Amino acid sequence: MSFSHAYVLVNVEIGAESRIVNELKKVPEIAEAWVVYGVYDIVVKVKAENPEKLKEIVSERIRKIDGVRNTLTLIPIEGFP
Repeated sequence: MSFSHAYVLVNVEIGAESRIVNELKKVPEIAEAWVVYGVYDIVVKVKAENPEKLKEIVSERIRKIDGVRNTLTLIPIEGFP
């Protein structure tokens, strides 16, 4: 399966939202990052050529940021831009 992007929902420690969004801005594959209200704290749009690259970005770049508690990755299968 190949895809062009995925969304990652991120939970972070209280008060760390802005700092973590600033860290995410440094990752070239991250197209967008938004602080949001609700169950998750940040929504990230990741550009990835394949599942292996997505796994690397989520595991090595997003989840290892200090203050990130957990993530949920969503891979779109149908829709329109």
